[in-house]
Order: sequence, then structure tokens, then C-alpha cells
Amino acid sequence: MFDTSETFVEKVVELKRVIKVVKGGKRLKLYACVVAGDGEGNVGVGHAKSSEVAAAIKKATVIAKKNMTKVDVTEGTILHPVKGKFSASHVILKPALTGTGIIASGPVRAVCEAAGIKNILTKSLGSNNPTNLARATVNALASVRSVAVVAEMRNKPVEYFMRKKYEKDKSDTQEESDQQDKET
Repeated sequence: MFDTSETFVEKVVELKRVIKVVKGGKRLKLYACVVAGDGEGNVGVGHAKSSEVAAAIKKATVIAKKNMTKVDVTEGTILHPVKGKFSASHVILKPALTGTGIIASGPVRAVCEAAGIKNILTKSLGSNNPTNLARATVNALASVRSVAVVAEMRNKPVEYFMRKKYEKDKSDTQEESDQQDKET
């Protein structure tokens, strides 16, 4: 699905020891949650367990690359505010102006950086479990609609949603029609 020659942004969100109690004693494993993205709008979250740190991270990275979703990133930010939920974690994401940066907690920041978002405002509510926050952020980013989709749903031209450009074009056409009326 994805080429291995591509450069991916990979960030470890969570790394912890988990212990399973069995009849003979305790079994220790390491849990890793990794966010992977190409920096151009594709991002995925993967988590895995293994007896070694490197193996757990590698397994989680492979899973994250398989589970990538497309995110609509425009000019380094998202187009409109969205809310995301996973389990008991809630995330609110709002677009920001150029130069704002990523105002977010660790897991949310990792997902945004992997997706290629450079300016965004976020607020996490509910549980602050890093894995759940990362997955809630991916859910929120996946629900961002592109301008073309919204224009089609509302039966309007795409230019209508580019407010400044549309008003400028509209005023230019009015001036041209006014000049033509004066000439005749």
C-alpha cells in the first residue's frame, strides 16, 4: 500500500511495562504506542507488545503504517474546528493562523506533526491516556471535510468558500459591468 522508500515521521507516544500474572509467576512485556505519518496528510496509530523495547516499537510502527488515514491539511492547518472521541478521551481541534505553532499535549502534538499540521489549537478533555488521546486525535482529523466536499453538499461553487477571493472577484465583476454600462 505505502512505499517503503518514503520517509515517515515516527514518534513513540507511550512506552510502558505491562505484567501478566500467571500460575508460575509474572510475565513481563513492554507496550509501545507509535504514531507514523508522511508529513503530507497521512497519519496512523499503532500499538504492540513484545519482550524487548526495539521489537515492540518496530511492531507498533508497522501496524501504524498499515492503519494510515488521509487527513485534509490546507496551508499547514485544518479547515474547520472538529471534535474527536475515542473511549473516554475527547479532543477539540481548531484551525490557527500561520505562526501559531502546535498548541497541544504530547500525544496530540505527535499526531499533528506526523500528519504535517504546523498551526493548530487543541484541548483534550476526559481521560488523558496517551494511546486513547492519539486515537481520538486521528478520529477528529479524519472527520475534517475538504472544501470541495462541503461545496458539493451545499450546491455552491468552491470559490464561495474562499471568502476573501470570492468577494474580490465579485467586486471586480461588478466594476467591469458598471464600466460597460457607462460605455453604452
